[in-house]
Amino acid sequence: MRQVKVGVIGVGRMGQRHCRVYSTLRQAQLVGVCDAVPEIGRRVAEEYEVPFYEDVDALLERVDAVSLTTPTPSHFGLAMRCLDRGVHVLIEKPVTETVKQAEILARVAESCPLVAQVGHIERFNPAYIELKNVLENMTVLAVNFRRLSPYVGSNTDVDVVLDLMTHDVDLALDLMGREPVSVNAYGLTAFSGYIDHAVAHLCFGSGPILTLTASRVTEQKVRFVEVTALEAYVEADLLNKSLSVHRRTIGEYLNHDRRGVKYRQESVVERIFVPTQEPLFLELQHFVDCILHGNAPQVSVRDGLNALRLVTDIRNAIYESLSVVTEEARRVRDAICVPV
Repeated sequence: MRQVKVGVIGVGRMGQRHCRVYSTLRQAQLVGVCDAVPEIGRRVAEEYEVPFYEDVDALLERVDAVSLTTPTPSHFGLAMRCLDRGVHVLIEKPVTETVKQAEILARVAESCPLVAQVGHIERFNPAYIELKNVLENMTVLAVNFRRLSPYVGSNTDVDVVLDLMTHDVDLALDLMGREPVSVNAYGLTAFSGYIDHAVAHLCFGSGPILTLTASRVTEQKVRFVEVTALEAYVEADLLNKSLSVHRRTIGEYLNHDRRGVKYRQESVVERIFVPTQEPLFLELQHFVDCILHGNAPQVSVRDGLNALRLVTDIRNAIYESLSVVTEEARRVRDAICVPV
């Protein structure tokens, strides 16, 4: 059985997860890691009993493919080096720092026989996969994405649109199969100085209306997709991997004599079976399979470019409206933040 020799460039939190999964894939062999911080790189390399490479090119000489899990500003340059050296590459989202870089990278990736995949991991979430199956024969009217997190533990180096909403932007484009005709978005800053809470409305002409909410100022972690269709109301919990379909809602008033009249509403609820599989495992397995069988990846650089374009449009719309709410957001922040 042929094994793909893989390496991981950037072994922070996400890179270490990639190492863990690669070490369990039968058709992949983790052969080395690289990181800008030698202490971290050597520690991870020792954990997985593989060599640590301070030089990226030294690692690229020994692998068939790499996961690129470095900070976003380095994605473009490193991805171009990988493709130039004939190495397949999986680039964590967002694909690049700028739309222009993504356009160049997409052209290069599409002109060579290598696999270049973007790590929009929610495409491989079993709950999302089953959601797409359920919606195949439905007339979708509206979709509501909610991605909420507490501030502690969030990535505060970028705003919440780049950090969280980008996942649902990619899912929205995948569900619709086309670009929206209009974008409206609003946001505010609460803690970080960046946008911490954002709401975007995407209109697809005569098609569905999509609402995306991303926040890192909640005290609960939520990853929800709610779909209103003519045939049913569908709830997908991407975090807990569950899917419910509500049909034939019936409402009635009941007379309880002395207790008065009460209202009751019932519906038929279908609980759809969702396999208990890790999205990252499915994503990396797909990457390796594409390399072995010469298939195009499910999430291409072009898909990453389209998501980045829409994210940029949303961010621009927010920043245009942000002057209206910035002073109020500062006042709220100052009122609730207690100096340590």
